[in-house]
Amino acid sequence: MNNRLRKITIVGGGTAGWMTALILETELSRTSAPKDRPKICLIESPNIATVGVGEATVPRMPKTLRQAGISERAFFRETNASFKLGVKFCNWNKDAEGNRIDYVNPFAHGQLLDGLEPAEYFLRFGNGDRDYTQSIAPHDDLGRLCKGARPLGQPEFEQRFGYAYHLDAVKFAGMLTKVCTKHGVEHIQDEVTSVELDEQGNVSHLMLEQRGRHDIEMVIDCTGFRGLIINQALGEPFMDYSDYLPNDRAMALQIEHPDPEKIESLTRSTALGAGWTWRVPLYNRVGTGYVFSSAHRTDDQAADEYLEWLGDSGKGATPRIIPMRIGRVRNAWVKNCVAIGLSGGFIEPLESTAIHMIDHAVRWLTEHMPTRDIAPSLRTRYNRQMDKLYDEVLEFICLHYRLGNRTDDQYWIDARTEMKIPDRLAENLELWQHRLPMPHDIEFATLFDYRVYQTVLLGKQVYDTGYGSGIRDRLRPLKKPIWFQWWKGAKVDLTRILNTMPDHKTLLRDIRGELGQKSFGMAAAVKPTVPMPDAPQVHWAIQNMPSHNEIQSGEKDLQLF
Repeated sequence: MNNRLRKITIVGGGTAGWMTALILETELSRTSAPKDRPKICLIESPNIATVGVGEATVPRMPKTLRQAGISERAFFRETNASFKLGVKFCNWNKDAEGNRIDYVNPFAHGQLLDGLEPAEYFLRFGNGDRDYTQSIAPHDDLGRLCKGARPLGQPEFEQRFGYAYHLDAVKFAGMLTKVCTKHGVEHIQDEVTSVELDEQGNVSHLMLEQRGRHDIEMVIDCTGFRGLIINQALGEPFMDYSDYLPNDRAMALQIEHPDPEKIESLTRSTALGAGWTWRVPLYNRVGTGYVFSSAHRTDDQAADEYLEWLGDSGKGATPRIIPMRIGRVRNAWVKNCVAIGLSGGFIEPLESTAIHMIDHAVRWLTEHMPTRDIAPSLRTRYNRQMDKLYDEVLEFICLHYRLGNRTDDQYWIDARTEMKIPDRLAENLELWQHRLPMPHDIEFATLFDYRVYQTVLLGKQVYDTGYGSGIRDRLRPLKKPIWFQWWKGAKVDLTRILNTMPDHKTLLRDIRGELGQKSFGMAAAVKPTVPMPDAPQVHWAIQNMPSHNEIQSGEKDLQLF
């Protein structure tokens, strides 16, 4: 008897549901013949609006779009997307004189110098008035000058420097709906009224308000914080992360660009009194909001603080309050149900990891795609992978708070001293007082490898403000001329790169086809209109984008920052 899986049902739309459908359809089409592929069906409530709050991604996203056959030009036009070269952290730490520290965590890493990490050379010798990331990648300079990620007229998905996107999550979900249904995903707009289980505890069918009984072989829960199936029907426990992470509330606004011709190619995270704000510049507007701790601010107090920070941009505005369930379900795959997106878990939105985690969750599912009887070993291994992914993100987010040094509000003191941190991070933080992070320190990395940890430690200037006192004396011997000779060449490349790259708004107009020329739409057949820099990768960083193998409150979807 043929025991192949014949149907996969996704419950819930928004970014989580439609990204799941997109990747499933893409991967299954790539690996199996049409007759062997399960049918994909997505059930979406017509009464629950998608929430697009902050709209930022990580460098996996261009690859996902390309693999799905989505035109980058169409993506930019339909989602009002812009480029994201990294995240600029503002005022999370103070320097030795008490001044605020701002630094960029770029989608890049430095090139080895004489076989050694550039972070070691920088920590030993410094680089004048340039900080670490300004010394190993051009992303900070490009963002500060509101420059784009590539010259005009380049082919789609051309990457000389690592980049991701800012996007309108509502429009993105709409675009994915069209793409997926065109490729055969069945779209049912109906309300799930009940979930029925069989004698073994598997989901046997859903009752829909209009269509009635919907039989289930395998179901993916993308119902957001509600966890309609994984929590409510199957009773899988939720693991609360509030002991690790202080923030449980957010508020959001959409505002106009102060200067529509100046679109920063960076996401900003600016620390306030009881949390941090995000700023995500799209083509047509700015998404912004405040992530904060209800233990340190009431909603009204946080709104006053946030609107004061916004200044004229926030006059007369009323931010929307969004409760956040911070943590994860114990097991993402239970019986014949897999929870993906907010129903599976949500960690601090600080590093834009929500879509990244959806992407990996679906790809790993395709690697463990079961027959209808679902071997327990598949669930066990999949859940172990998801455990590692959540641990990876939790550890990196906790790092930002544990190494903060602000004392101007009790929130920052509590975030640094009262919050728990994972054991592995605690062990590494002890180690990193004596040397910089190295490859074997990070056991699992889909996004945050040891070089990203180096960036945060050096960006926060922790070795100059009391952490790891005397570490420079414990560094291995280094040859000073190697570092400064390298930087001499890098400065030449930097000048060339900054002169080559167009301003961000012009590049976006070019990609969207609004310059009245065929510069981008012809994809690879078009020659660059501006010469590319001569081999900048000799001095500058290659994108930090690990490969796949390396690496509800009532809303359908909440894509925070």
